[in-house]
Amino acid sequence: MEIIKCNMMNNEKRLDQEYWETQYKTNATGWDLGKVSPPIKEYIDTLENKNISILIPGCGNSHEAEYLVSQGFTNITLIDIAPSLVNKLQKKFKDYPNITIVLGDFFEHKGQYDLVIEQTFFCALPPTMREKYVVEMHKILKEKGLLVGLLFNKTFESGPPFGGNKAEYEQLFKDYFDFLKFDICYNSLKTRANSELFIEFQKK
Repeated sequence: MEIIKCNMMNNEKRLDQEYWETQYKTNATGWDLGKVSPPIKEYIDTLENKNISILIPGCGNSHEAEYLVSQGFTNITLIDIAPSLVNKLQKKFKDYPNITIVLGDFFEHKGQYDLVIEQTFFCALPPTMREKYVVEMHKILKEKGLLVGLLFNKTFESGPPFGGNKAEYEQLFKDYFDFLKFDICYNSLKTRANSELFIEFQKK
């Protein structure tokens, strides 16, 4: 396991870090399913090349990474902004040299990946940051790289999480990605039935 720290320079980023650090310290993690989500698990099961480079931004407790490791994937990078969570992940994955753990801000991260797994990172960001998210995802993916995962197909009174709908997302991503899959999940957990969109977007 490799551990990397990224600098977080300005006050806004420190406030973001403080907010998420508090959520993990107080176990206020209601979004955590406690396991890899069924749509992402099913997608992982279709992947034949175990050596592709995979990034999970805003990784949280990283159930997806656990599943990837169990299936033999060899090049996984996790990034999160909360120090106590990253410390927990360091212990959790201490015996896994194929996992790199980054403490830092995704928007400052340098790297190139074949696949980015989106699981509750997009919805955790203020909607004002969504265009920046799309640009950064496009930048961080290799040629024909894939952004795969889940987006909420519902709105919330306040956030995070911050929701949306397919029409909004189409406008947001269409100039940067081709939509290979973009549909209501048929295999969400019951608690999230009809409220998730599965995406497989390919970098243009």
